Amino acid sequence: MSPSSRGTGPRAVAINVAANTNLPGVRGPVHPDGRFEYVPIPERKPTRERVPTYADLDLETEIPEAERESPVHFDPEFPEAGGERYTYGDEHGVKARPLSELERGDHLLFYATLSQVGEPAPWQAPEWGAYLIGAFRLARDAVTGEAYRDLPPEERAPFRNNAHVKRADFDARVLVLGDPDGSRLLDRAVPLSGREGGTAANRIVTDLSADSGRGPWWRRPLRFDAEATEELLAVIDGHAVERCF
Repeated sequence: MSPSSRGTGPRAVAINVAANTNLPGVRGPVHPDGRFEYVPIPERKPTRERVPTYADLDLETEIPEAERESPVHFDPEFPEAGGERYTYGDEHGVKARPLSELERGDHLLFYATLSQVGEPAPWQAPEWGAYLIGAFRLARDAVTGEAYRDLPPEERAPFRNNAHVKRADFDARVLVLGDPDGSRLLDRAVPLSGREGGTAANRIVTDLSADSGRGPWWRRPLRFDAEATEELLAVIDGHAVERCF
C-alpha cells in the first residue's frame, strides 16, 4: 500500500522519539492501564541558554546516575509536559524528508519504546513495546530549516522554545507546529507492537501504514494515507486497542 493509494484528506506520519536504552540508557514506563511517562532524550549539543536537566524534572523513571545532571532535549515539546507549544524539529534526513511533506491539517504522531511496569494487560507486549504517545495536527505546513531562517519574526516566534532553536547552532532540517485544538500528549499509550513481543508489529503497522513491519520497524518513520489516518485517529481517540490486532 502506498501512502497515497486510498482516499484524500489529512495524512499522517509517525516517528520514534523519547528515551531509549541507548539514550539515556532507560526507557519510559508503561502501566497495565496504558498510563505512561514521556522521558526526553539527553541534549548532546551546546545550547544558547540553560535547559532543564533530568534532575530538574519530576520523573517516575529512574535515570542512570551518570545522566541525572545531563540537560534534556525536550523534543517533541508538549504543554502537558511543561512546554510552551506543540513543536517538533529534526536534523536527520530520514525523518525530515517525510515530515517536510506534511501540510496544514495533516498529523504528526509520536511513538516511543516503553518498558512494562507490572503485569501486562492482554493488549500489551511483555517487557517492552512500541507505543503511540502523542499527536500533532499541523497548524501550518511543515517548515524546512532553510525556510525557517527566512521567516519574519512573528512566524518564527511560535518555535522559540523548540530544542533545535535553542541550540547554539540551529540545525533543524524541518520544524513542525501543532494546532493546540488538535494536538496532545496522549493520556494512555496505544500499542504498535504485537502481544507476543516488542519487535512484532501489530496491524497498525502492517495493515494501516506503508511499512512492511519487517526488520527494525520501530525505528522507522511510518506513513499513513488519508483512509488509514482516519481509522488510526479513531483508535487513538477511543483508546480502541482491540482494533490494533
